[in-house]
Amino acid sequence: MHQRARSAEDKTRRSEDLLKAAEALALELGGVRYITLAPVTERAGLHRTGVRRYFASKEELLLELAERGWGQWRDAIKGEVAGRTGLGPAQTAAFVSETLVALPVFCDLLTHVALYLEGDVDIERARRYKTNAFAAHDEIATALDHASTMTLEQIGNLLAVAITLASGFWQVAHPTPTLATLYEQEPQWGHVALDFASRLNRALKAFAIGFAESIAQGEGA
Repeated sequence: MHQRARSAEDKTRRSEDLLKAAEALALELGGVRYITLAPVTERAGLHRTGVRRYFASKEELLLELAERGWGQWRDAIKGEVAGRTGLGPAQTAAFVSETLVALPVFCDLLTHVALYLEGDVDIERARRYKTNAFAAHDEIATALDHASTMTLEQIGNLLAVAITLASGFWQVAHPTPTLATLYEQEPQWGHVALDFASRLNRALKAFAIGFAESIAQGEGA
């Protein structure tokens, strides 16, 4: 039993090492699109074939990292709004935006999850990801509902837009080397790639305020 417990602890530790290595490489290289298993396992101190003991594929490893990102975002939101009440739409949007910006790899992964990650793993792994992601989403919505003047429906719509914009804006703000060179040559095209955080913040505030006002006008009609 003791040996089995140690084996489980070792597996957890090695899995954690691989996830940390993948996240660090994504930050260094400019996105998860550049990640391959060989440098991940090398940084984690494992043989390149050793990753298969912990993750069936690179896609499963990255999906695990995305799932962890949902938990990190949930914890960040809950920590930021704990004990707060009466937050207006702009303040609510600011908390959503700022906590997302603080998780750059998660923002990057949101694009890849939808494109292929959750579709390239087995159905039970996809089910686990969906279960945990939706649970985290609902906890985020509940925390914001308690702290904000926005309705739960408005918050749900805000989160949907936040996820979509954060994933898309992140990709634009982190161009490939070819596009980065093109933007240097044609700066009038590159300005959109320079302000991920402020662009996301402005967009979410505008959406939150506009949506809240349109609902209020509809109720008064």
